[in-house]
Amino acid sequence: MEKKKILFVCQYFYPETFRGNDVAFHLAEKGHDVHVITGTPNYPAGKFFPGYGIFKKRHEVVRGVKVTHLPIVPRGVDNKIMLMLNYFSFLVVGCLYMLWHAVFHKYDLVFCQQLSPVMMSMPAVLYKKIRKVPLYTWVLDLWPESLTAAGGINNKHVLGFFDWFVKKEYKHSDKILTSSRSFDQSILTYGDYKDKIVYFPQWGDGVSNSPVEFDLPKMPEGFVVMFAGAVGEAHGMECNLQAALLTKGNKDIHWVIVGDGRKQEWVQKFIKENGLEETVHTLGRFPSETMPLFFAKADVMLVSLTDSPLFNLYAPAKISSYMASGKPIIACLNGEGGEVVKDAKCGWSVKAGDAEGLAKLVTELYCMDKSILVGKGANGLKYYNEYFEKEKCLRKLDEIMEV
Repeated sequence: MEKKKILFVCQYFYPETFRGNDVAFHLAEKGHDVHVITGTPNYPAGKFFPGYGIFKKRHEVVRGVKVTHLPIVPRGVDNKIMLMLNYFSFLVVGCLYMLWHAVFHKYDLVFCQQLSPVMMSMPAVLYKKIRKVPLYTWVLDLWPESLTAAGGINNKHVLGFFDWFVKKEYKHSDKILTSSRSFDQSILTYGDYKDKIVYFPQWGDGVSNSPVEFDLPKMPEGFVVMFAGAVGEAHGMECNLQAALLTKGNKDIHWVIVGDGRKQEWVQKFIKENGLEETVHTLGRFPSETMPLFFAKADVMLVSLTDSPLFNLYAPAKISSYMASGKPIIACLNGEGGEVVKDAKCGWSVKAGDAEGLAKLVTELYCMDKSILVGKGANGLKYYNEYFEKEKCLRKLDEIMEV
């Protein structure tokens, strides 16, 4: 195998927890020279991680990967101005840095993990244009549709501004890796990129490196429906809590939320106003590597999204993590995510926003023979091992990039 120099660009990297970390570490373990250009870590807390700052720990080596942390504005907490400054500071500083970096450093290829915002790919695009090397872009979030669906932004000038970045990203990428097969629909509206698009799914999070010991918070006794992950506008929390309200009379059915986000305050208020303290439990955010320990305490896992044309194209990454836990899944969403659960025969689907249907299903599962639930969970684990297992996915990436 020929050793290659690989430039990895993403606004987020270790100690922030994203699957791109696995990609960079995997490439380094194979003997490649990997250099990550990223921001100063501040996600999700909105402030710099301890030990990091504008002038602190700008360069480090993590598991054989060289990392450069660019000085950016931290995203803050529930502050849209700070969030925009965070986004644009990485764009500006990243592009200025890349103009200088490209003069003195030659890589064999560029890999970009494109989350939100889409502009984080611009330093990678700039390097590709200067040095004429292959660019592989892993698209995990569709823009500018996300602004409308999650942020309620419909201004044509704002959408047009971000659309320009999307066009540049797709045009200059040699391969466009998609985390959901349905993303093709959006990407192909920008051009005839059928030959560029390659399906590259997200694997289960925190599956293989779970700590042996971790003090879990107190868990309720009874039938546990668990939702894990971001608690945001896109995640159908209104539907979930309306369903919990409908099952309130059965004190043996418990809804457990592991995670936090912009919608967390609303969730807490809803629980208090509707007297759901006995049956709905919010545990907060915990490290991703501890998630399997939480999942083990659940009877069924819940994945949900708000109904929208955009979210119908997504297969949430948590589905693969749920599958890896061997637990059955309730998919309260439309489109791609529900199809994955159906194909795997690992759970049940309810239309997005159907609180009555969700409550009815949960009640049925509560009464169901446990062996059926176990069987569904086993189907999910089998499907995960075949399609979403991390090492298999990373070997597929090696083939895509020919490294």
